[in-house]
Parts: sequence; structure tokens; C-alpha cells
Amino acid sequence: MKIKTAAALAVLALSAAAASAQNANQGVSKTEITLGSIQDLSGPIAGFGKQVRLGMMLRVDELNEQGGINGRKVKLIVEDSAYDPKKAVLAAQKLVNQDKIFAMVGHIGTAQNMAAMPVQFEKNVINWFPVTAAREMYEPFHRLKYSFAATYYDQMRTALPKMVKDKGAKKVCTLYQDDEFGLEVMRGAEAGLKAINMELIEKTSYKRGATDFSSQVAKMKAAGCDLVVLGTIIRETIGAIGESRKTGFSPTFIGSSAAYTDLIHKLGGKAMDGLYATHTAQHPYLDEASDKIRFWANKYKTKFNEDPTVFSVYGYQLVDSFAAAALKAGPNLTTDNFIKTMDNMSFPADIFGSPEAKFGPKKRLGNEFSRLSQITDGKWKVVSDYVKP
Repeated sequence: MKIKTAAALAVLALSAAAASAQNANQGVSKTEITLGSIQDLSGPIAGFGKQVRLGMMLRVDELNEQGGINGRKVKLIVEDSAYDPKKAVLAAQKLVNQDKIFAMVGHIGTAQNMAAMPVQFEKNVINWFPVTAAREMYEPFHRLKYSFAATYYDQMRTALPKMVKDKGAKKVCTLYQDDEFGLEVMRGAEAGLKAINMELIEKTSYKRGATDFSSQVAKMKAAGCDLVVLGTIIRETIGAIGESRKTGFSPTFIGSSAAYTDLIHKLGGKAMDGLYATHTAQHPYLDEASDKIRFWANKYKTKFNEDPTVFSVYGYQLVDSFAAAALKAGPNLTTDNFIKTMDNMSFPADIFGSPEAKFGPKKRLGNEFSRLSQITDGKWKVVSDYVKP
């Protein structure tokens, strides 16, 4: 029996090794590198998904105009998940098995990534810089995971104690999306408060896609909350703050990088003034003081006939970083030599204010720093320096 078991394990090990070898250079031909991405193009955060896609397309077009990566053009295939984990799995199956992608780049959404990653990892496909700041994007360690943004957990754990002190807050509450994303924000808030011997006095949640927040706001108002941590994204941030203003409930609101978007003040209007949010890259306004950001923003608008956003920046950055690593990996690009290159890879601070990112053999999160901005007169303004947890 033991002999049979050992033999079976040996066969499985050989099969796994063979699968890895078979897929070592999937998505790499003499002329092309094929990348895949899954975005929300028709669901509740379609605004973000569209922006990430356009940011990626801008950098892909630039690369191809410059001759590609070591002589190979970049082909980007984008599928729609509608922010549904089940659809994300189907999209991943198509990209990995049919389109034969080399890497999944910039997949948006925490629950969506967690659902799709097993499909990728079975075929040795890298998950590159997903557009979510959840810890699961690099923990537990997996050789095929690479994450670029300070986590929601660390963003809140770092920012909240200082915010409590600065505002003299006595009663901190949270409203969060009832999934992996929202829980990460809530847990970060709990950890930050624990460090200053406080705790959340009210925790209320909502289901993904919700539009009515009257009951949640009523609970927080009744609890006398003077500071609210938002584990919300676009319309939930606007809806919760809008409902609060309407009912005369006026705490300090702080959200994560998921709420750091121009869509908040564009769609929510004056009521959104005062909202704080953590972030890792700066929003690229067309009239930004920085010449380099202003030039990039106008280039983006000329190409796509719309203003860029910080999610456009994420898309651009993650393709740019992939290209730098693939270029360094050399002309014989495989998954293994890409990973070996990343074992000693760093990306310098960029024009968007993002700090330097460093990776290593066991380090799959490039950046742990975040800072704070506030909406003032309908525009995000940076109000703190970068802080490491």
C-alpha cells in the first residue's frame, strides 16, 4: 500500500513538473507577449475597470510604438467580470486555457482575484499587480503572486490612530462591504484602534451592489459616531455620505484607496467635501502643478477623449513595471526567469508620487507606504507625507 502511495505521489509530482515545464513560456512567441486582464466593465465599479483598461492600453501602445519588449510586441486581452467572482473564474479559464496568456495583469477586485488565482496557478500563470490592496494578493506566499500597493489593512492601521488624535475622536465606527475587501478595511481599523487602546463602537455592513444605506447610517448616528471608517468603493461612498448629510449626521469620514477617485467628487458633488482617503499614487488632474503629471494627463486625454484618473495611473504603472521586469529578464522570457529577475528587482519612485517598490525571493509586496488626501472644494488634495506601518 505504501509503495503504491509513494508511486502515485511520484507520478503526481512528475505531472506537476511537466505542467510547469509545458507552460514555462506560455504566451511568449517570437513576436509577441500575450497578457490578460479581467476588469469590471459592466458592473458596480465599471468606472474603475474602464480607467484601468485605458491606462494599460496607453502604456501597451507606447511600448509597441517603441519596438516592444526585447523585440516582442505586447498583446493585451481584457475580459469583463462585472465584479462577479463566478464570472471572473470563467474569464480566467478563457484567458489561461484558450488565449494562453503569459501573465494576468491588473485584475481588479479582491474576491474576484481570489476566485481566479487557482485557475492561473494550475497553469503556472503569474498574477501581476492586481488592482486591489488586499493582503491575500501576496499572502500566503506563492511564487506567482506579485502585489504593488500598500494593503487596505495597513492603510487603515497606519492612518487611523493619527486621525483619531488630530480630530479628537471619541467614538469610531465603520461601514464596510460584506466581502474580503470590506473586511480588510475593517480589520485594519480594528488593529489601528487597538494600538491606542480604543475599539470600534459600531460595525455595520452592506452587500456588494447595495444602493440604500439609510439603516446603516441610522445605526451609526444613534451610536453617536464622530469618525467613520468607510470600507466602501464608489457609489457606496457617495450613498453613505449623501445619506448622512441628509440626516444631519456629520462625522469625519475616512476611506481607503478604493475610495480615492475623482468619481467621488464628480458624482457626489459638494456633499463629498471633507472626505479623507488613503492612497499610494496621486490623482492626475489636467491642471496639476507637476509638469510631468500634467503632460501625461493631457496625453491620455488626447488619446481617449476623457480625463485620466488614479485608476488610469494604476493601469499604466502596472504595465510599465511588467515591461521593465520582462526587459531585464532578457530575450528568452519564461515564467521561471521572470521570477528569478523579480527576486532582485526594484522600481524607482515615479512621476505620480508613488514610492520606490522593492521585491525579493520571499517579498511579494512592493510597497508598504501610504498617505492621505482630502476632498477640498471638489478636488483631492494631499494632506500628509507617506507613512510606513
